[in-house]
Amino acid sequence: MEGLNYALAALTSLPVLVAAASGVMWGILGGALPGISPSIAMALLLPFTFDMTPLSAIVLLGATYIGAEYGGSIPAILIRTPGTNSAAATVIDGYTMHQQGRGGEALGLSLVGGTIGGLVGLIFLVLLTKPLASLALMFTPPAYFALGILGLSIIASLSEGSLVKGLIAGVAGLMLATIGTDPLSGVARFTFGNPDLLEGIHFIFIMLGVFAVAELMSKVTERDDPAMDGSVGKGTRLKLPSLKKLWQLRRAQAIGTGLGIAEGPIPGAGGTVAAFLAYNEAKRWSKTPEQFGKGSEEGVIAPEAANNAVTASALVPTLSFGIPGSNSMAILLGGFLIHGIQPGPLLLTSNPNLVYGLYGGLFLANILMFAFGVVILAPCIWLVNRPKPYLTAAIFVLVLSGIYSINHSLFDLGIVLATGVLGYVMRVLKFPALPLILGVVLGYMIESNYRRSLLITNGDHIVFFQNPVSLGLLICSGLIIVLALVTEVRRYRKVAAA
Repeated sequence: MEGLNYALAALTSLPVLVAAASGVMWGILGGALPGISPSIAMALLLPFTFDMTPLSAIVLLGATYIGAEYGGSIPAILIRTPGTNSAAATVIDGYTMHQQGRGGEALGLSLVGGTIGGLVGLIFLVLLTKPLASLALMFTPPAYFALGILGLSIIASLSEGSLVKGLIAGVAGLMLATIGTDPLSGVARFTFGNPDLLEGIHFIFIMLGVFAVAELMSKVTERDDPAMDGSVGKGTRLKLPSLKKLWQLRRAQAIGTGLGIAEGPIPGAGGTVAAFLAYNEAKRWSKTPEQFGKGSEEGVIAPEAANNAVTASALVPTLSFGIPGSNSMAILLGGFLIHGIQPGPLLLTSNPNLVYGLYGGLFLANILMFAFGVVILAPCIWLVNRPKPYLTAAIFVLVLSGIYSINHSLFDLGIVLATGVLGYVMRVLKFPALPLILGVVLGYMIESNYRRSLLITNGDHIVFFQNPVSLGLLICSGLIIVLALVTEVRRYRKVAAA
């Protein structure tokens, strides 16, 4: 009952309402821009959350994530260019429907299916709150250290086909996390006499550089899509499905929502995997599988329900254990850390107003997504058709102005540009970015709790194996790494055989 009161307070709070509305609006517009992923849309807002209250800041980022997942379907349906990775499955039947003169129907199915999927996923998230809260008192410094190791072991599932490259990126992130003042002794480390580095390199600068600046640099080298000629989709009008139509599509809606809920908490899976799985399973269980690829309504609503359900279920490991399983969740975790809040088992007991207030804000964001989706189509079509150089320049200015507004420091701008170059080189060499971010975000937690644990036992490492929670998490980490190594060896053998 107390949680419901916190959620209702958030729903009636003007700052939270403004944050949810602004986040959804920017998320839809950002998602509609091909190449601007949900994580980049969220990262662009991070500098502007410093002066906000913690709840408003987190709701703003969460609402942006929700809006971007829907916004990605707009260019996917209209110009066969998914605005987000998870909208790639929507292209198959959504663009075909648009070619058949049914683009408005496809956009309506995407909006309604995504809203339903997001709300059901939020219910799932709320139901998990109490069971996970019982774990809070079991976490000690050894357990937190093991939790950080578990987070790093997830790198194995995020390495996009190369475990070695993922591990290199993760170690680089840990190295960046050691720059600054020692957390226990207060000694300056790797600052090279530069006072600007005494507080370390803020993870916001690294996130914006690796995600946003690197993406802009990558887009500069690409040619403009000839389909984006300033007239695509101008005559399209949104057409919402009737209740009868939704009832006919209930099987595809349920499949998409269920798979989105199941895939969300799995690190490295996220909306893209969920969307394609939903598309395949919807086709498998459809009464008219032959229509898929030819403008099937089920082929639109299933993946859209899946990637919007992920927006809620992906919060489970982030809020409960402080381990982000995707780029977007890493950005959201950064929003918590900006305000001195460490997500994890204790969050549910130490800050219940924030957690339940976030649930209320996300509920509001899903409702606003539906409302804005009805009226924002025309501006999105206009935005999608702008020349790419203008869009790139505008986003670049937004990044730099946001970073400069934090500390009014040119040194910070240099850090962002340098990490942007690093991110671009990683893209060229096909190094995954998320392990680097995980190393930066989890580095402090791992180092500080490791050293605290050894202080308790005068340097005896047996403490990590005496604590049952720590032991269990370390065993899970080992199993994940072994499984990744086995998968990597099998992949190498297949390539060698081919």
